[in-house]
Amino acid sequence: MPEPAPLILRVAVPSPLRRLFDYLVPPELAEKTPASALQPGCRVTVAFGRREVTGLIIEHSDSSEFAMSKLKPIGQLIDSEPLLPPSLFKLFVWASRYYQHPIGDALFSTLPVLLRKGERPTAQGQKCWQLSTLGKGLGPESLKQARQQRALIDALRTEQIISDERLLEQFSRGIISQLKQKSLIESLVRAEPQIASQNMLKQDHLALNSSQQQAIDRIDHHSFNCSLLDGVTGSGKTEIYLQCIEKALRYERQTLVLIPEINLTPQTEKRFRDRFNVPIVTLHSGLSDKQRLSAWMQARDGTAKIILGTRSAIFTPLKAPGLIILDEEHDQSYKQQEGFRYSARDLAVIRAQQENMPIILGSATPSLESLNNCHNGRYQHLILSARAGNSIQPSWQLIDLKSERSNAGIAASTMAAISDTINHKQQVLVFLNRRGFAPALLCHQCGWTAQCHSCDSRLTVHRARDRLICHHCDFQQRIARQCPSCQSRQLVAAGEGTERSEAFLQQHFPNTKVLRVDRDSTRKKGAMQEVFDIADSGEPCILIGTQMLAKGHHFENVTLVAVLDADSGLFSPDFRSHERMGQLLTQVAGRSGRGNVPGRVFVQTHQPDHPLLELLIAHGYSHFADQLLPQRQLTQLPPFRYMAVIRAESERAESAEGFLRLARKIAESLLPANQALGYLGPLPAIMEKRAGRFRYLLQIDADERATLGPLLSAVATQLENHKDSRRVRWSIDVDPQEL
Repeated sequence: MPEPAPLILRVAVPSPLRRLFDYLVPPELAEKTPASALQPGCRVTVAFGRREVTGLIIEHSDSSEFAMSKLKPIGQLIDSEPLLPPSLFKLFVWASRYYQHPIGDALFSTLPVLLRKGERPTAQGQKCWQLSTLGKGLGPESLKQARQQRALIDALRTEQIISDERLLEQFSRGIISQLKQKSLIESLVRAEPQIASQNMLKQDHLALNSSQQQAIDRIDHHSFNCSLLDGVTGSGKTEIYLQCIEKALRYERQTLVLIPEINLTPQTEKRFRDRFNVPIVTLHSGLSDKQRLSAWMQARDGTAKIILGTRSAIFTPLKAPGLIILDEEHDQSYKQQEGFRYSARDLAVIRAQQENMPIILGSATPSLESLNNCHNGRYQHLILSARAGNSIQPSWQLIDLKSERSNAGIAASTMAAISDTINHKQQVLVFLNRRGFAPALLCHQCGWTAQCHSCDSRLTVHRARDRLICHHCDFQQRIARQCPSCQSRQLVAAGEGTERSEAFLQQHFPNTKVLRVDRDSTRKKGAMQEVFDIADSGEPCILIGTQMLAKGHHFENVTLVAVLDADSGLFSPDFRSHERMGQLLTQVAGRSGRGNVPGRVFVQTHQPDHPLLELLIAHGYSHFADQLLPQRQLTQLPPFRYMAVIRAESERAESAEGFLRLARKIAESLLPANQALGYLGPLPAIMEKRAGRFRYLLQIDADERATLGPLLSAVATQLENHKDSRRVRWSIDVDPQEL
């Protein structure tokens, strides 16, 4: 009999190459290996160059473009069954192709680190102890001199299995370890006990108003449907999330909840743990590798019923998927800006569709893309136009900085309002989206400014650390004492940052706590929780910070929000800047008046007559967004046209620009420009030089996604094989969020 043809596996490895690699499964290995261990989604070790790496099986084949003699055999089979369920594996592969990223790098960059290193996942559940065979054979006279050890043995003989947690209530870890070393006891992992549906809630849910109830009633929990929960700040969106999660739990299904920032995790997790008596895990970059793998496995095995995470949690496997919730769906943080440039928001919708479950996208300031999907009937639009309970929307007031005296960026009328609020034993939130003491250091005599040598950016003054810091490449140096150009000592810290405004406010309110919230002040573990604790106590205080304060926080005693600079979003070259300005101002303003006292919002600007500001303040974000959509349609920009950007960067500007000229030439040879397809560039990025490298981009836009995808794939293949591709860093960004 002829020997059976060897099985060929197409394997993805963590590599920048946009292809799969063929490996052989020797017949003798195939015969003794269960079929499940060779399925797509299982990991294997393979020789790759001079290294042995972990790979992921993507597909089988009975032929290869290479001679069989040149194919290497696989090494070790790591998994006995696929690591990922088929639907999630399909999403991984689809995402790598749609976002034009090397499939191996895409797959491995989103797995827990320990799985990338080839570690075998272990069963998750409750760690318990039982007597070993040797322990069961102990006579009554054994261990008489070790009373604690004997007592532990007797306890296990009586109950047979005791959880590690309960055992530690009676015995020390040392006693347990000694008996384990003697092989008298052994550990096992037991599935977490199921919680009866009547014991699922720790606290009753809140009463809903009619708008909230209508929104919940329109969400079908038995099939795919995408709902945009468009609710003004304080309208009770979180209560809708909680009651929808309760429904999923009663159907014995899991819920995946995505939030945009790691700083929101503790507050959100607390609300969920206060409401539900079920296992909850969190997934974010602040976890250790072991913690992340444990949470990932609990989600995959179905132990965890609620999975809370940031962007990358969209790739978490679920045993019984039932609901996806994506809070603050408009937030930029859902788009990965480096490496595998995926959008967690868009993938969440695709995943919900593939796994036939509902998804809720929530926001007080929805993205224009999501609003357009509602207008086109793709999403159902659930509107909450009023705040829940007795609180009302805050009143707005524009402060004209041209006609008011200001100090440390705070106008006189704003200071008076802050003083009045503190005197009434209430809290103030001051918003300034610039960390540091001042955005520039300049010479009063000759006009010299401290510039970053590696970026097209000025160095920011951080007086508390006595440093000049670049916020783009993190270059640092001591604050100069004299001008390097003219040797003058008249150096001026120009402009305002959160440090300067904090110092000014603390000087004027010495008996009031002034709490700064930015990336610098919250580096220390637990710093953000300290702020929450003080704010939640209700005592008068002033919170000052960047957009970290604007996202989803509920400060019940904040009755005044002061926006120190509303102008930065009015004149940016980015086509999304007006949308983001409206979102940010609305979100910050929404922190005010969430309790029983009406809130106020003071917005400082040099452009009080700007039509967009007037529109936002007079009519709110919904009307503001409705006016922006026709402008986007007129200019043929997303969401009315599909866009991708090819980026290149190099230490020499001409190398980056030349590479993109090559990319455009290749693209135009495949599909020339016409009404349905356009090219723009190569152009310098908005910040051309960053971290010592010059950055250029080529923009490609099309009427149809079906046109853009195959074109980008063909261009990427040719660029990868071109000799110039090794002289620059380049990437493809599909549906870019920033230029």
